[in-house]
Amino acid sequence: MSYTEVPGIRVPIRMWTDPATVEGQAMQQLRNISSLPWLHGLAVMPDVHLGKGATVGSVIAMKGAVCPAAVGVDIGCGMTAVRTSLTAKDLPDDLSRLRSKIEQAIPVGRGLHTDPVDPGTLHGFRAAGWSDFWDRFDGIAPEVKWRRERAAQQMGTLGSGNHFSEVCIDTNGVVWLMLHSGSRNIGKELAEHHMGVARSLPHNQGLVDRDLAVFIADTPQMAAYRQDLFWAQEYAKHNRAMMMALMQDVVRREFPKAKVVFDEMISCHHNYVAEERYDGVDLLVTRKGAIRAGSGDYGIIPGSMGTGSYIVRGLGNKDAFNSASHGAGRKMSRTAAKKRFTTQDLVAQTAGVECRKDSGVVDEIPGAYKNIEKVMDQQRDLVEVVAHLKQVVCVKG
Repeated sequence: MSYTEVPGIRVPIRMWTDPATVEGQAMQQLRNISSLPWLHGLAVMPDVHLGKGATVGSVIAMKGAVCPAAVGVDIGCGMTAVRTSLTAKDLPDDLSRLRSKIEQAIPVGRGLHTDPVDPGTLHGFRAAGWSDFWDRFDGIAPEVKWRRERAAQQMGTLGSGNHFSEVCIDTNGVVWLMLHSGSRNIGKELAEHHMGVARSLPHNQGLVDRDLAVFIADTPQMAAYRQDLFWAQEYAKHNRAMMMALMQDVVRREFPKAKVVFDEMISCHHNYVAEERYDGVDLLVTRKGAIRAGSGDYGIIPGSMGTGSYIVRGLGNKDAFNSASHGAGRKMSRTAAKKRFTTQDLVAQTAGVECRKDSGVVDEIPGAYKNIEKVMDQQRDLVEVVAHLKQVVCVKG
């Protein structure tokens, strides 16, 4: 489908979904965003839903300004996937051991590595710039610098919530590895620090929603935020790359006779800021729950822990600021999901998937998410499908 244009306050809102299906609070958030005086354009993806300050599934293009809440607290959160030389026939009938080995290799929830992982010990991990990356930690916000040890221990860890690592099979029977995570606690603390700074600035006092506070170009506050933001985005990318290397090591050990070969990794942020140019104007484009889908760009759009995911290639639709959805998107809150669904529902909806099936992940049940097939249909002019995957192992925090 092409987009539907809805009137906004300062700019129109381009929506790749039926506006009538968007919850009232989320629609009000979009109107609030459209009122920002620095806004150049606003595109809304089909997985749109309520967020804090800025709506999840929104692409916000601003001139000379950036809104920390439009990035979110998990700076650089995103996806990584890699195709393997294994096929479905290589996998054992009982996948519990494989799941257990992945859980042992990659800490989940609040877990961390007792000793930071040495990237030199990881086969295939590209450690170029590693020392420079950590040297730049000394330049981040003083309020967060005391977290260095924890940040090092959390590098290569999954976290909780909707973060996951999976073993999937595509429609040709080929095995893929996939994971979803971000900048862990260090990204969260940097985000919350800068959101607090932004809310205190004079130019943000008259906003309709103070959570939409922005930093303005050529100010020390903007310079400090950009420095920390881009560092956290890099942390997130390294974190996913390290976890993928750890997963690959597990697969090599579990399938030694297969001599497994891995293709190039596909990786994409979906909570981040990028400097891009549209309509002859240099803009700061914030994608909160959206991936870049420029012409030829590879991306990953997951469903839920019991449904399929998609490897996609961008079509370069400039009306959407070269973007696409970051997943299926929630259709109900975690609290609502826990009230509505039981562990028996979870067992039924994750049939055939080796995963947790206890009360601790009921809020991640497939029924709490939108229909991924419909979401994909609504963005046919944004991406083309390269591969359709179905998980057989799913590790949650």
